[in-house]
Amino acid sequence: MEISGLNIKFLTGVGEKKAAILNTELGIQSYEEMLYHIPYKYIDRSKIYKIADLNPHLPYIQVKARIRDLKSLGAGKSLRMSATAYDETGELELIWFKGFKYLNSQIETEKEYLIFGQPSAFNRKLNIIHPEIDLFEKASHLLSGFQAVYPTTEKMKKAFLNSKAISKIQGAIFKNINGKIPETLPAWFIQKHRLLYLHEALYNVHFPESPETLRKALFRLKFEELFYIQLNILKLKYKRKIAFKGCPFPLIGDYFNTFYHQYLPFPLTNAQKRVIKEIRQDCGSGKQMNRLLQGDVGSGKTLVAVMCMLMALDNHYQTCLMAPTEILANQHFTTINEMLKDMGIRIALLTGSTKKKERTEIHQQLADGSLQIIIGTHALLEDVVAFNNVGLVIIDEQHRFGVAQRAKLWHKNNIPPHVLVMTATPIPRTLAMTLYGDLDVSVIDELPPGRKPITTLHAFDTKRQEIFKLIEQELKKGRQAYIVYPLISESEKMDFRNLEEGYQKINEYFLSKGYKTSMVHGKMKAADKEEEMRLFVTGETQILVATTVIEVGVNVPNASLMVIESAERFGLSQLHQLRGRVGRGAEQSYCILMTSYKISNDSRKRIDTMVSTNDGFEIAEADLKLRGPGDIEGTQQSGLSCNLKVANLGKDALILNEASRIASSLLEEDPDLQKEENTVFATQIRRLFKTKIKWRYIS
Repeated sequence: MEISGLNIKFLTGVGEKKAAILNTELGIQSYEEMLYHIPYKYIDRSKIYKIADLNPHLPYIQVKARIRDLKSLGAGKSLRMSATAYDETGELELIWFKGFKYLNSQIETEKEYLIFGQPSAFNRKLNIIHPEIDLFEKASHLLSGFQAVYPTTEKMKKAFLNSKAISKIQGAIFKNINGKIPETLPAWFIQKHRLLYLHEALYNVHFPESPETLRKALFRLKFEELFYIQLNILKLKYKRKIAFKGCPFPLIGDYFNTFYHQYLPFPLTNAQKRVIKEIRQDCGSGKQMNRLLQGDVGSGKTLVAVMCMLMALDNHYQTCLMAPTEILANQHFTTINEMLKDMGIRIALLTGSTKKKERTEIHQQLADGSLQIIIGTHALLEDVVAFNNVGLVIIDEQHRFGVAQRAKLWHKNNIPPHVLVMTATPIPRTLAMTLYGDLDVSVIDELPPGRKPITTLHAFDTKRQEIFKLIEQELKKGRQAYIVYPLISESEKMDFRNLEEGYQKINEYFLSKGYKTSMVHGKMKAADKEEEMRLFVTGETQILVATTVIEVGVNVPNASLMVIESAERFGLSQLHQLRGRVGRGAEQSYCILMTSYKISNDSRKRIDTMVSTNDGFEIAEADLKLRGPGDIEGTQQSGLSCNLKVANLGKDALILNEASRIASSLLEEDPDLQKEENTVFATQIRRLFKTKIKWRYIS
């Protein structure tokens, strides 16, 4: 029975209306999608409490009690029903805000009920709001151990699609299909790795027979999900290594050696040396390189990129670097020009702002091969940009570019150029394996000598005057400061007002003291933004008030202070990126996270993490645990939806490693999955990953 083709609306107890809500709220239409709506927790329903043992700190519990004094209280919108539950040890108030008709017909005073819910306290009186009640004599099936609790939304609850209703739907599906869930792994594989069969695993995830079978069921589902992602990615990686020859870079010649011995701005760290060696081996292997270079802000990725460019030049190839914004492209151009100014290398910058005459010259020089290095933005992707012989493509902050865009650069030569993808957003290992498993990964995990770690402090927004004084102390030393405000689309008007009010207060305090301020936000015209940035970069203004447009790539070594307003509203990786804008010179730098007094537990954990560590990878791991992979930037374009149904990349690293190891050993024996015993794998990959696979060859 093909459960993916069975529509949920025809199931007893669902119908058109509920099916429509399940579709809009959860994206569920078929039996299969419903079965993969996995509980987020389980409640032990084998234990029955006495009322005297309850307290408001307990999670969901159940008591066996009689019910009396059912009455309505209040009127209009505050109308509610209350009743008293009692056993031999005490009393408990029950409260409902809806479903009154049902209650009147349901409760009989002389009978015992199984009452289930979460205890709370109001005016020192214990109560349960919206308890589930069942006649005790008919409730034996509810005392069977673990009960699944499902994620639901407000809209679902209003349509009576609560967790209990979802559980009923799951039960109805199993009854309907009578155990006929098609297996998605071969029998030999299931036996070899001691996995549960799929129908048994799914049944036990929804209706666990014991803690042990629940553990095995979850393992089977998580393992399978991660195994197929790894099998798909690694299959493409194996195939690409066989299918694509790369531009050969056999030489390390004059350009590379002259720069290394005469113009290196500072000695390479061991991490930089290791990464350059890995890239050199790739480019000299005769195979096309696809490598992800991860390095924290300020770790020296640009210097590595320059040395790789010089390798390409030594082998008579052109090279290009593509950045996501004009600010960043300009900055790369300035930095690289400065590094290579005495070496007679022809470098150009191509962005949307490049004048027509200059653009025509660049196009001509690229085509005839006289232009060796081109740095630019999306403008490099245009069809008119034709290289003579491009051998290396470097993409900075790659998650800002879609796969189709990167493919255009890939096709700018008959032999596909080597691709080096750089990111300053540290990616946890588990995420790198699932999103970029087809790329080889290099990591720069040490900072250049002379860099001091940034000191991070947490301050409440009532201390703003003290923070202004701290900024003033830094400005007196001749330093500069950033003050960043959130600007989020849902609350844009309010955020914009806060930004402008903040700017006004900053000017009131600092202008009279002789300090000037720039302001940058996304609504400004590009030219105005560039001008305000220029004033700050050249030191004509000392404070830059901005939204997160400065998150990527502004390099002002003289800036030593970063103040982040409403820091509780930023994600961890964003906070870390912003903090990386300071600490770029040899001076001690500071990052101050301003928050209100009342912040959520998750926000507090984020702030505490930032205060306690500067390690980007530690922060990324913490972020993954707090948020889950979510919709990580770029995953939509990468051909892999990272919306995992069962596995959690923050918690299931060991299962992922095991899945990756097994997938890899399988592909070593059978790279195209053509053997008869592997046909199930090949079929399942085609079913799960209906994307245009050719895109995935391209970084």
